[in-house]
Amino acid sequence: MEQKLYEMKLSALLAELPDAVFSGVGDPVIRSLDYDSRRAGPGSLFVALRGVHADGHRFLKDAAGRGAAALLTEDDASGIGLPWVRVKDARAALSRLSARFFGEPSRHLYVIGVTGTDGKSTTVSFIHQLLEALGYLAGFLSTVAHQTGGEPADNPFRQSTPEAPEIHSLLAAMRDNGKRFAVVEATSHGLSARTMRLADVFFDAAALTNVALEHLEFHGSLERYRNDKANLFRALSRNPGKPHGLPRAAVVNADDAHWRLFADAASEAGVTAVRYAVRRDADWRATDLSPGPGGASFSVRHGGRDLPARLAVPGDFNVENFLAAAAVVCAATGRAPAEVCALAERLKPVRGRLESVARGQPFRLVVDFAHTPQAFGRLLPALKRETAGRLIVVFGSAGERDTAKRRLQGEAAARAADVVILADEDPRGENPAAILEEIAAGCAGKKRGEDLFLIPDRREAIGRACALARPGDTVALLGKGHEKSIAYKDGARPWDEKAAAEEALKALGFAKE
Repeated sequence: MEQKLYEMKLSALLAELPDAVFSGVGDPVIRSLDYDSRRAGPGSLFVALRGVHADGHRFLKDAAGRGAAALLTEDDASGIGLPWVRVKDARAALSRLSARFFGEPSRHLYVIGVTGTDGKSTTVSFIHQLLEALGYLAGFLSTVAHQTGGEPADNPFRQSTPEAPEIHSLLAAMRDNGKRFAVVEATSHGLSARTMRLADVFFDAAALTNVALEHLEFHGSLERYRNDKANLFRALSRNPGKPHGLPRAAVVNADDAHWRLFADAASEAGVTAVRYAVRRDADWRATDLSPGPGGASFSVRHGGRDLPARLAVPGDFNVENFLAAAAVVCAATGRAPAEVCALAERLKPVRGRLESVARGQPFRLVVDFAHTPQAFGRLLPALKRETAGRLIVVFGSAGERDTAKRRLQGEAAARAADVVILADEDPRGENPAAILEEIAAGCAGKKRGEDLFLIPDRREAIGRACALARPGDTVALLGKGHEKSIAYKDGARPWDEKAAAEEALKALGFAKE
C-alpha cells in the first residue's frame, strides 16, 4: 500500500513549540521533516541535530541549496536566506513536530513497546504473530523488519529504533492502513532523553526481555543504560487515554536481576507488572521444558493451571520470549491464556535468528544475531547440548562500541565452543585486528592455529569454519544475522551472512537445494 502524503503550514507546526523563536518572512507549506541535508528538498523543514560524528548546523547551506523550505536550529541561522526557527533542544522539537505532522498516530493505536538487551526482535515478532492469529489487525517495527500494511519489509534503517520522523511515519501508515495494534522494538538509544526518538509515542503496554552489559559507550554506565530502558515503563504514565478502551499493561522477566526497577517504574505509572519466568515462580511460568533442535515442548503454569505448549522455534531461550509475548497479548486483549498458548506451535522464527542453512552438509549450520556476552551465555550452551560433535563459532565485535564486552564475549565463547574463529563484525573506524585481539584475550585455554583462529575477512572465516566441520558438528555464525552490510572505516560494504554460508558450503561440494 502507498503511504499517504502529509503537508502542513509551518505556522501550524510551530503551534506545538510555544517557546520557539521564528525569524524570516513567509509561512511555507512543509511536506517533510528532514535531519539529513542530503534528503532535503522542496517543502522540507531541515532540522539541525547535533550527532556523535557530525553537527547538522554545518549543513544548513547544503539543505538550503537543495531547496529546503525552512530551517529549525539551536544556533543562529540568519544569513542563510530561509525562514528559520530557533529552539533550545532540536531533538525534543523534532519529536514533537513529528507526532504533530503525522497526526498523532500513536493516539489511535494500541502501542506495545518491547525493550531489553536480547530477544527484542523475536518477542516483537511473536506478539505480532499472536495478535494476527487471534484476528487483530497489527503492525510492527523491529531491528529486522517492519509491517505497516500488507507484507512485511526489511528495516531500511541502520538504527533499530529510527529517528522520530520515521517512527511516526510508520505508525501513521499502520493507522491509515486500519491497524489496531502497533508493536515497537524500543531500544535504549530510542528511549534515551539524549535522542528523544520515542518521546512523543504514547505507549499502552511495555515488556522487558532482559538487561545485560551493552552500549556503555553511549550510556556511560549500566545504571544509566537500564534507567533509559525503564523510560518505556515510565512512559505508561503519559498515556492520554485512547478510543480503543483497552487496559495498559506491563510485563517483566522475573528471572532477570533488574526486573524490580521496571516493575517499580510501571507501578509509579499506575500499572501492576505481570511477571514471567522459567527458573522461578511467576504469574506466567514455563515448566517441564523439553528443548531440542526443532523447538521445545513445555507447560505454562498460569492461574493455577498447567497449559501445554509446543514452540517450533529452536533455542530454549525462545520459551522466555514466548512467555513475554503471551503475557502481553493476554493482558492487552483479555483473551484466555489457554487460547494463546495453543497458538505457540504456529509461531515462525525471525530471519537471522537461529536460521538454519542446509545444503546437504553432514553438520548443522546456523546464523544468529547474538552479539552480547549474555546472548552467548544463553545460546552457545544450548547449541552445545544439541550437538553430537564439536561446536564451532564465528563472531566478532563492533567497533566504536562498548569495548568492555569484547573480552567477555571471548570468555563466553571459549567456555561453550570447541573452536572459536574471530572475524570482522562492524569494525568501523577501529583497527579490525586490534578488536579481534581484545576478544582473543578472553579465550583462555584456546590455542591459536588449533582451536582459536583470528581471520578478519569474514567470508574467509566462514569458509574456514565450514572446512573444519565434521559430521555431527555445529557451526554457528554470530553477530550479523539479518544485517545487509559490514561497516568499515571507508563505509559500509554489502553483506549477506546466509549467502556467504551457502557459498562456503557450495565451495566444499554441498549444493543440495
